[in-house]
Parts: sequence; C-alpha cells; structure tokens
Amino acid sequence: MREKSENPLEGIGWATVPSDDRARIERIDTELECGFAALRDVEPAVSFFGSARSAESSPEYALAQTVARAVSAAGFNVITGGGPGVMEAANRGCREAGGISIGLNIELPSEQHTNPYVDVSCDFRYFFVRKLMFVKYSCAFLIFPGGFGTVNETFEALTLIQTHKIPHFPVLLFGGDFWRGLDDQLNELAVRGMITAEDRGQILHVYDAAMAVSILRNCHEGLCADLHKPPLQRR
Repeated sequence: MREKSENPLEGIGWATVPSDDRARIERIDTELECGFAALRDVEPAVSFFGSARSAESSPEYALAQTVARAVSAAGFNVITGGGPGVMEAANRGCREAGGISIGLNIELPSEQHTNPYVDVSCDFRYFFVRKLMFVKYSCAFLIFPGGFGTVNETFEALTLIQTHKIPHFPVLLFGGDFWRGLDDQLNELAVRGMITAEDRGQILHVYDAAMAVSILRNCHEGLCADLHKPPLQRR
C-alpha cells in the first residue's frame, strides 16, 4: 500500500507551485495558526471598528472608550485593529474595566504601531486573515466614525451575515448624523430591491453605552447561548 505523503498539499500539485507562491501560502498559514492560537480563549468578545485618525479629544474617541468600558464590565472582551484613534480608545476602555483587550495589528507602509492598551496582540500582513479573526471571534460589531477601513470591515460583517456565513450578530452604529449619507444609500438599495428589509434592519443606531450593553446582553442570552458561547463574567 502506498504510504501517505507527509505534505497534504502534494496531491494538488504543491511541487509545481512557484516558490514565491509557496512562500506566500506558508506565510498565510503561519498567520492563521498564530491568530487561532492567540485568540483561542478570548470569547465572549465584540469588535470595535473606527478611525485610526480620531484624536483623543474627539467625541468618537470618548464615546468608544466609554462604551468599551461598559461592555467589558458586562463581561465581554474587546477586539480592535490595535492601532491609534478609536481602536486605542476601545482598548483603553476595555482595560479600565478589567477585560481582555485584543489588538489585531496590520502591517502598513506607514507602519501602524500597536497602541499601549492592548493585552493580547497579533500582527498580520494580510487584511483577509485579519478580518477572518474579527468575524470568527466576535459576537457583535460596534462601528464608530471612520474611513475606508471602517466601512470595509462593516460591510464585510454585513455581507457574511446576509449570506448566512456567520450568525445574525448585532451590527451597531455609533455617531448619529455621521452616518446620514450611509443611511440614505441603504434606503435607496432597499427601495430598488437590491437588499431586503431584513438586510436593512440588520444595522442598528445606538447612542450610548447602556443601550449597547442591553442589546449585547440580549444577544448573548439568546443567539450566543444557542451557539454555546462562554458565559458572561461581570467584572
């Protein structure tokens, strides 16, 4: 009987893959393994998305810090992109309440540095691997004012929810009028039948920490319980 190959990729032509592609595949594999190992015990957790350019004096920084502190006190850990701005604010609030503060840093040409409030850190070269970690370990997505990256992360979550690739976890928008243009666009998509009323209703506007904690607790007692997520430990 033919012995089983030690290389699981051999059967799909691994030997014929160009060396630079093999190196890339190995790098992706390493990032996945490191991410899974580092985040294995962080649930229940929620992700905070928002601008890296928000100053400490900005309203969204203060709000993200306050919300993260309340969410962490309720028993959730906090995952961010690990950088400055809103990400720093969320990590900071989480640490203040005694939660596990996680940062998923991405290598960029301008070199984003991990903020000083991160307890568990992972560095990524590939955005898609990083986004996988957000959606794998989060049971809600809290969105604050931001730019391309924030919008990209938000619609990644929404698309996966819409297509049932992940459960219907809450997607919460903070920032009020900042999202007026997005609301108009989503309403237009619904009117044209490009998204359903259910899709449109997936995004919830939230205005304070108490409202956010209430929504997250309800989700944890319902959907998360059905998914056998770890229990909340109030801090």
